[in-house]
Amino acid sequence: MKIAVVGATGLVGTEILKVLAERNFPVTEIIPVASEKSIGKQVEFKGKQFTVVGYEDAIKMKPAVAIFSAGGSSSLALAPLFAEAGIPVIDNSSAWRMDPTKKLVVPEVNANVITAEDKIIANPNCSTIQMVVVMKPLHDKYKIKRVVVSTYQSVTGTGKAAVDQLFAERVGDDSVKKVYPHKIDLNVLPHIDVFLDNGYTKEEMKMVNETKKIMGDDSIAVTATTVRIPTVGGHSEAVNIEFENDFDLDEVRRLLSETEGVIVQDDVKNFVYPMPINSHGKDEVFVGRIRRDESQANTLNLWVVADNLRKGAATNAVQIAEYMLKANLL
Repeated sequence: MKIAVVGATGLVGTEILKVLAERNFPVTEIIPVASEKSIGKQVEFKGKQFTVVGYEDAIKMKPAVAIFSAGGSSSLALAPLFAEAGIPVIDNSSAWRMDPTKKLVVPEVNANVITAEDKIIANPNCSTIQMVVVMKPLHDKYKIKRVVVSTYQSVTGTGKAAVDQLFAERVGDDSVKKVYPHKIDLNVLPHIDVFLDNGYTKEEMKMVNETKKIMGDDSIAVTATTVRIPTVGGHSEAVNIEFENDFDLDEVRRLLSETEGVIVQDDVKNFVYPMPINSHGKDEVFVGRIRRDESQANTLNLWVVADNLRKGAATNAVQIAEYMLKANLL
């Protein structure tokens, strides 16, 4: 099975290759695709070298699926070309997420919406993915009315240049190109993506709109504040969920512990709770600090952590491909 990875030399593209190998996806040949400046470079996959090609050559090679992580403008331009050639595209950018004709998929939540007719499938925003994985079993049981979420997001969400800026600042190097409007080391920026006319950022509105689409329920009210912090390796979220029905905390813990892809870490007496440093390189969503909101009826507080490059991007995309393979859609 030939698999094309578009944007194979970037942070997420590199992670996609790693996840495909680790999860033993049945790949016979990797087709790494990147921009013109990277064509001809070598990419390693399971000990073999593969040469980076342009998108036209990749389409001619007829891969079974193309996993995109090349940015929104590239996805808008190139994904339809692959789709027209009959090659399904799983896209990591924001280009297709809110397109009403495209499916927005987190496999643990709504993989069943994918059909043979879907040739471009969108991978949600990283911060949305980890939240809805935890929300799904709770919504099924107690019916969610409202979610208030504050995020604490790793610089890896911005890309390699942001990681370079953080570590350059840490050693007092001013020569590295800055991707944030302020210093990030020893600081917190309440600003991810561009500001919109309503005062929210694009990232915040992604969480609002994508959550409703993935959960298939426009009645869920969502408000978000997204924040960049000087960590590498995972996004954290404080999530406050109001339900229509009351809940039992032990049952909440049981439901979450039985949910595919979720690991409960909730033993505060022994200082056990999710932290990004422990989620790094892992595919699961970690949840802890599970407690009742004592200021309001039927309301729960959670702390949710996941590696944004793995479950928040690469792993989710590969899991979509795994589902499609199992459902005979590839």
